[in-house]
Amino acid sequence: MLHKLRSLLTVLGLVLGVASVIIMLSIAEGAGRDAQRQIESLGISNVIVRSVKPPQDDRQGQRQRLLEYGLTYDDMRRIKDTLTDVDQIAPFREFRHEARFLDRMTEARVVGVQSEYAKTNRLEVVQGRFIEPHDLQTTANVCVVGAKLAAKLFRYEAPIGQTIQIADRHRFQVIGVTATKMSSAGVGSSLAAQDYNKDFYIPLTTDQKRIGEVLIRRTEGSSTREKLELSQLTVRVKDPERVKSTAAAIESLLALTHEKRDFEITIPLDLLEQRKATQQLFNFVLGSIAAISLLVGGIGIMNIMLATVSERTGEIGIRRALGAKKSDITLQFLVETLVLSATGAVMGAVVGLTTPPIISLMSGRETIITFWGPCVAVSVALATGLIFGIYPARRAASLDPIEALRRV
Repeated sequence: MLHKLRSLLTVLGLVLGVASVIIMLSIAEGAGRDAQRQIESLGISNVIVRSVKPPQDDRQGQRQRLLEYGLTYDDMRRIKDTLTDVDQIAPFREFRHEARFLDRMTEARVVGVQSEYAKTNRLEVVQGRFIEPHDLQTTANVCVVGAKLAAKLFRYEAPIGQTIQIADRHRFQVIGVTATKMSSAGVGSSLAAQDYNKDFYIPLTTDQKRIGEVLIRRTEGSSTREKLELSQLTVRVKDPERVKSTAAAIESLLALTHEKRDFEITIPLDLLEQRKATQQLFNFVLGSIAAISLLVGGIGIMNIMLATVSERTGEIGIRRALGAKKSDITLQFLVETLVLSATGAVMGAVVGLTTPPIISLMSGRETIITFWGPCVAVSVALATGLIFGIYPARRAASLDPIEALRRV
């Protein structure tokens, strides 16, 4: 209390150290939880099989008028009939086209789906309804649009019942609008990031009958014709413990008819396990970096306590002359060290607990403060202060009383 500014500067290292540990761990936990949530949304009981365009050289591209690749309906039937562990298969086909309503145009991802697609991808319909089995049976010209797509095309009109034109040829009546959904981050080598809010969903049978299996892509004056029946199969396995073996069986089965290797398999369960292992390493690295601040803070306390011992040599001599034992002197300086450490730890915890919500508000990224984060930071800060305070305390206690009294 006699040196308030010096004491404040002494504890500042621990304040920054404790605060940085809590803040870094909360950011890491938020990022990890967000990634795990996206992976879990894919379904830990699922195996995702996706069509991939095989690489081709220029000569082959010139000779081949029609590029045929990817998954087929026969593949889907073969997987369902052959593998007994398969519970359900959800297919879809996607491609990009221009969507038009009146004079408003925007690019949309057209997705031919079945009725189970909304449940599989956790889509919520806020207006109207999603595609149902009778839409598939009747190859109805209906569609469900994402939230951003609806806001772009229907600025003043109610979307339900309106007609959207795709590729200047096909017209679909809007029967539903999905709620805003966080975009996927593109996890796994075979999964690209996608924005569900700009999707345009139509019945898969309608896509197959009206749009057809051959897609024409035009780029810079040239055009290519591609035949793609299915873009992806989401295979749900009955027993989660059989996911990896089922994925291996699917790969072997498809390899028999796909010599060009025009498919990729992703197992969300593997991605989740890899993400958890990576998150633990990430937390360790961030925690280690932040712990350096605690180490610097401890060195600062040790330095100032050594200076205090030199300044108070005369006081120590008087106490020893009046009967104080070495243990009393040691305890006195350890108590002062712990008071400084505790003050720094509490101030750092306050800063560390109040900063993450501000970061979330300013950046829009989720931060999560766990119970063990502040506990570990405060405990390490107190232990650091105690460890670095032992040497100055023992040095003070070991001073010769007669030599100390000469400094009075």
